[in-house]
Amino acid sequence: MKRLAPLLFLIASLFAVTAPVRAAETQTDADRSPVAPYAKTLATITGVAISPLLGTGALGVYESLRAETPEAKAKLPWYAKWTFYVPALLVVGLCAAKDAFGAVVPPGLKKPLDVLETIENKASGLVAAGAVVPFTMGALSKMIVASAPPAAGEAWLHSGTATIALGAIDWSWLLSIVTVPLGVAVFAVVWLASHAINALILLSPWGAIDAVLKGARTALLGLVTITATLNPWVSVALSLAVILVAYLVAGWAFRLTVFGAIFSWDFLSFRKNRFAVAEKGENALFSSNTLTDQGVPMRTYGRLKREPENGKLVFRYRPWLVLPEKTLDVKLDAPAVGKGLFLTSIQSGDKTAFVLPPRYRGHEDAVARAYALEGGVRDAGLLKAWGALKELFGGGSARAQVA
Repeated sequence: MKRLAPLLFLIASLFAVTAPVRAAETQTDADRSPVAPYAKTLATITGVAISPLLGTGALGVYESLRAETPEAKAKLPWYAKWTFYVPALLVVGLCAAKDAFGAVVPPGLKKPLDVLETIENKASGLVAAGAVVPFTMGALSKMIVASAPPAAGEAWLHSGTATIALGAIDWSWLLSIVTVPLGVAVFAVVWLASHAINALILLSPWGAIDAVLKGARTALLGLVTITATLNPWVSVALSLAVILVAYLVAGWAFRLTVFGAIFSWDFLSFRKNRFAVAEKGENALFSSNTLTDQGVPMRTYGRLKREPENGKLVFRYRPWLVLPEKTLDVKLDAPAVGKGLFLTSIQSGDKTAFVLPPRYRGHEDAVARAYALEGGVRDAGLLKAWGALKELFGGGSARAQVA
């Protein structure tokens, strides 16, 4: 499976990029369906949210191929110009190559590129939400207004200059007040769920898993795109299913997005070089699965403090970062600091209680002192596995037995 993952990912990426091109060259009976414009609009919002840079670039190619006259090409939006979609698709291709070959390279060489791609996904998501989505929903509003039948009360106005004045008014802006926020909300929910994949890649130590996650997301984008042309009803059902699933996992995806944002900032800014652990105060970190039984979702962002008078550990957090603050008394069994290759953690026995951002890398001893963790500092994750291999092949076990 590890050997096939790069090939599968490249095939899925090629399918997703070429699907809009094939759709632009083929006209089917589905294009004349009354639901087709709505299906294509919903598919556009959903597809761009799944992968903003790939979706926007592919949409630009699609719109450019559909514009046959010079006048139509002159009216194309900025993302349908070759000066945008060619560089955008080149970046997408580089990311695809990175994920394909990343399955066979050490994680230490690929992780910085994963951080850069996470930032790119955030930036392209903001651009798409601020430009592509309003433009798409605005075009839908104009189409609805243009195709709407005249109201019965306007029959008496069908003569004279009053009709000319009334017909010159573009009422689509009024409808856009409703449709544009709705489109942005749909985009935000789907993008949040899709962007969580980038955060999972930051957590994953294996490139093969990254390629499978990216391949599944790209294949879903291609499926949403091609069904909008082949069968609008199937496209609507698929897009609504994606939106529903994204809504149901919104909380989980939001926590992963916050984790990815803080991880990327700490990693790229080398914040660990300017950071000091608050040994008598609170320190920001993320909860792990140990606290889920006490009602704290995994990867909840909050602050941990040790009360000096009784030595009790208290975790403070705000759901969705803005809701009223909650507190939880934390009890750890044989607590220790786990030193990983990229992340530091606070261990409770063999389980992870808290995950610390990259800024804590190199400050493990200070964390152990701040919370009086009796287990001190020990290797965890890939460092633990590497230590075991080093000891095995270095003869450490044999020397211990002889001693």
